[in-house]
Amino acid sequence: MSPGDEHDSFGGVGGSGQTRTRLPEGNSGDVYGGARRPVRSSRSLITVVGVVVLLVAAIAFANRGGGDPADAAGPTSDTSGKTAPTAATGVPPVTGKNGRIPTGYAHDEQGAQSAATNYAVALGSAEMFAAATRNEIVHEVYAPSVVTARQGDFDKVYTDKGFLSRVGLQEDGTAPQGLTFISRTIPVGSKVENYADEKATVSVWYSSLFGLSGEGSEHPVSEAWYTNSFDLEWVDGDWKVTGFTQKDGPVPVGRDQRASTAQEMSDAVGQFGGFTYAR
Repeated sequence: MSPGDEHDSFGGVGGSGQTRTRLPEGNSGDVYGGARRPVRSSRSLITVVGVVVLLVAAIAFANRGGGDPADAAGPTSDTSGKTAPTAATGVPPVTGKNGRIPTGYAHDEQGAQSAATNYAVALGSAEMFAAATRNEIVHEVYAPSVVTARQGDFDKVYTDKGFLSRVGLQEDGTAPQGLTFISRTIPVGSKVENYADEKATVSVWYSSLFGLSGEGSEHPVSEAWYTNSFDLEWVDGDWKVTGFTQKDGPVPVGRDQRASTAQEMSDAVGQFGGFTYAR
């Protein structure tokens, strides 16, 4: 794991068996209390062998209602060069839930996109920092053929005292008293890169929020943008992750907005729930 800079998230290096880890190290000073958004600092990379994990954003999943698939519009992916639809395209995203993770995706391109998007959210959540919930997430998201190796890699990273210290957390992975830990992934869209009956590669474009909210925080919540390509397999009636790669962006031009206060950020993470995502 790298002593990374402003935004470190786990991303497997395709075919190498290695992973680049990038996490926000935090900006000096306190941006809360009305200051403008700080300019991002330069980045450094940290390499962790064998970790194939995504760390970016925590979201509480809410069940998505059904609806008539015949009423939904648009194809599952765009092969004509036209803009792909951004609304859910007709197949309800899941048929059930295993704990906090949506499960039961359709055995088609839409189902693969829905699975990759929801798995990105789960793997980037703050719950990955607690042993019990991390174990639950990893075993639900990853295919049985790789889950044991991934579990060991995750445990090694998330219990590393140096890593936790760099992102401002205590040795047990919790926020210091008076501060709120925020880690959320916000998907913008997804697309199918490759699809076969039993395997698929799906890219998910997302923004992330990561940091500690509260008065005096040395690691204020900041934003970053990434695209992850997930390798999926159809296993025991559902899509599961076998690996993924990550790249920066596309990154939009930031607007000159006043940064929210510490109280506003802390209130937001508690008041705004998340979603179950569907293509």
